Amino acid sequence: MTTKYPLEAFKEIETPFYYYNVELLKATTSKVLEEAAKYPNFHVHYAIKANFNPRLLEIIKKEGLGADCVSGGEVRAALEAGIEPAKIVFAGVGKTDKEISFALDAGIFCFNIESEAEVEAIERLAAERGTVTRVAIRVNPNVGAHTHSNITTGRAENKFGINYEQLDEIIDLIESMEHIELIGLHFHIGSQILVMDDFIALCSRINELQELLKENRNMVLPHINVGGGLGIRYDAPDKYPIPDFELYFATYANSLNLYPGQQLHFELGRSIVAQCGTLITRATYIKHGTCKKFIIVDAGMNDLIRPALYDAYHRIENLTSNKEDDVYDIVGPVCESSDVFCKDRKIPITERGDILAIRSAGAYGEAMAFGYNCREIPKAVLSTDIKQ
Repeated sequence: MTTKYPLEAFKEIETPFYYYNVELLKATTSKVLEEAAKYPNFHVHYAIKANFNPRLLEIIKKEGLGADCVSGGEVRAALEAGIEPAKIVFAGVGKTDKEISFALDAGIFCFNIESEAEVEAIERLAAERGTVTRVAIRVNPNVGAHTHSNITTGRAENKFGINYEQLDEIIDLIESMEHIELIGLHFHIGSQILVMDDFIALCSRINELQELLKENRNMVLPHINVGGGLGIRYDAPDKYPIPDFELYFATYANSLNLYPGQQLHFELGRSIVAQCGTLITRATYIKHGTCKKFIIVDAGMNDLIRPALYDAYHRIENLTSNKEDDVYDIVGPVCESSDVFCKDRKIPITERGDILAIRSAGAYGEAMAFGYNCREIPKAVLSTDIKQ
């Protein structure tokens, strides 16, 4: 599915802006649900942190996905999009009393808890309401992932989850509570993972843990949540517009030993929305240094922070020029040396006013945009907004 951009329409829109291909988003959500449906006990929750644009959430809700949230604001966004509370899970290491109270009052499906102190807070707030709420323990499996160090989450040194050594203690604490019901285990080892061996390693660790709980506590919990983490091909968005969900779900089906009746939950974000989004920007100036050529565009690190934060790669295309390639650094206007989208990149010879597309920006693009240098947050334009 090659993305075709409405260039003539783009010329009339003030840049920078995010452009979302609704057709691709719907095709992706349909594919993920089609593959998950092969396994009746698989449930997919969309990780709202990837992109919480309300118009995209409305589409995702209509397609039938649940929601994975990591803040009270994300719980609110899910509810406002019409996602049923029974399909909402709430994770995060630092839930405040205000956030917990909001989620309790909304009647969400489950809290994924990450510390003893959080268990005590949820018990206290649930007791005030005279209700019993469901929780799953986020277990830190100490499993590495082939990804950037800033987006690994399953190692012992990471801030997330309960370490193996603390698990019995936390289960005992929950079982002593009157207003908390333990229903599952939650895991997440990182993001932008393309090597299935990482997920197989996670399955092996879950299998070991389930056996230990069965043997030592005669405990089989009804829900297992393996998080998300499936990556996308940033280098080839047209060749691989939709991730290999078939292989992803089959990996878990073949490697995870679930007990009869156990339900398996996934929290996919990037893999659902990344390829449908593009940051559209214009070349403001072409600058010739002593040893470099720069394309200075009107989008900056405040609009798409991933390259500055993770040294992340995004394919960049000149939608206007058909000239031969030249080599440029493509940079933004923000007053920071880290405001660089790429260095030494081959791209057609570019002139002032050319329109550039920064691809695969649907995840952690608009969601992480901020107003540094008093710059405006880019607006969003959906493909359905433009007359074809």
